[in-house]
Amino acid sequence: MVTLRLRDGVVEVEGDVPDSMPRDRGMLSALDELLRIYRSPVIDELPPLHSGLIGYLGYDIVREVERLPNVNPDPVGAPDAVMSIIGDVAAYDHWRQRVMLITNVLLDESPTDAAMDAAYDLATARLERMATDGAQPVDEPLFEPPDPADELPAVTSSMGKAVYCAAVDAAKEYILAGDIFQVVLAQRFSLSLDADPFDFYRVLRQVNPSPYMYFLRLPEVTIAGSSPEPMVRLDNGRVISRPIAGTRRRGKTEEDDRRLAAELIEHPKELAEHVMLVDLARNDVGRVVQFGTEKVDEMMTLERYSHVMHITSQVSGDLAPGKSPIDVLRATLPAGTVSGAPKVRAMEIIDELEPVKRGIYAGTIGYIDFSGNIDTAIAIRTMVVCGNEAWVQAGAGVVADSVPEQEHLECENKARALLAAVPAARRMTAQRRSEAARRAAAKASS
Repeated sequence: MVTLRLRDGVVEVEGDVPDSMPRDRGMLSALDELLRIYRSPVIDELPPLHSGLIGYLGYDIVREVERLPNVNPDPVGAPDAVMSIIGDVAAYDHWRQRVMLITNVLLDESPTDAAMDAAYDLATARLERMATDGAQPVDEPLFEPPDPADELPAVTSSMGKAVYCAAVDAAKEYILAGDIFQVVLAQRFSLSLDADPFDFYRVLRQVNPSPYMYFLRLPEVTIAGSSPEPMVRLDNGRVISRPIAGTRRRGKTEEDDRRLAAELIEHPKELAEHVMLVDLARNDVGRVVQFGTEKVDEMMTLERYSHVMHITSQVSGDLAPGKSPIDVLRATLPAGTVSGAPKVRAMEIIDELEPVKRGIYAGTIGYIDFSGNIDTAIAIRTMVVCGNEAWVQAGAGVVADSVPEQEHLECENKARALLAAVPAARRMTAQRRSEAARRAAAKASS
């Protein structure tokens, strides 16, 4: 396994990589070189992710692309980016209810027959070990469903309502002055998790299922998320951006849900903000696709999730000759839906008005495969855990007629989808610890 970590603009390498890989020009340049060196065959029978790199690129990696201030503190202290080359994969096909085991083998450009035979034998042995290990029973507590009577855990905001509302007012002044049209202001909610992060993830899958579900247990932090929004996809040469902007909570009844949906899809502020961000997505995608191939595939589709509903559109185009998967990331990071428009000025204002670095939040989590494809989610609806401390961040889009209290409420509604999973996760972890203590006591007395 090879892992790259970005800290203070320098790439730290764990494992063996070619000497040609740059380490002092940032993560994106290092990834570009790895994709140039390593290639994987395209095999239709394999799942989309079978080789390549997986991990996260934090929001602050944008400083490799744009000249931005870098002064805010980072209380989490996680690397700005972590990407690992995939070795072994267990791919679960939810539709067919089966598992496919995959192991990757690195070969020289012109391997000998003997080298290929030896690599094949080693790979076969690894697959057999994976199959044996995967067949072992796992001592995990039964899933603990959330209780409607559960109280949300206590949290502390990085800003608080008054400070956040003042930041919204300050952003509106920039809008009135013509600096920007829109900016996304976020706040960070911190809490004591008091649960195994994987128990939290198991509950999250049930209470807030989303197109992108992910769990990464890294040495520095653990990340668990349920993002509804792709950052960018590159699928067989087609660049796809799917902006989400415009949010309402789900209704308590079907009638209430329909009322809120109609309110959202007819709200002038939400529609204007969405159109603005679709234009920004078209501009980002247009930087790396062939002229004349860009189009808006969907415009203002209403999508419902467990706790909120969103307005969604889709922009796509054919990757231009000479452009790489990393060029696609350079052109689109960060998404306009978590920054604003114009993007660079919006990011400068974010640095001014938000008190801490965003870190992993609003960056991207996903994979870049060695066949040239990308599938990444925007790191929203995501919890970052270090020890027993956890952080959830959420933002709202500010435009000229924004009401500060409503934007603050939108942040709380988005965070609530994750916080609702915490009480049940705590019960699951407590159950496991109690059972472990019981077994230890029984063993000691025998």
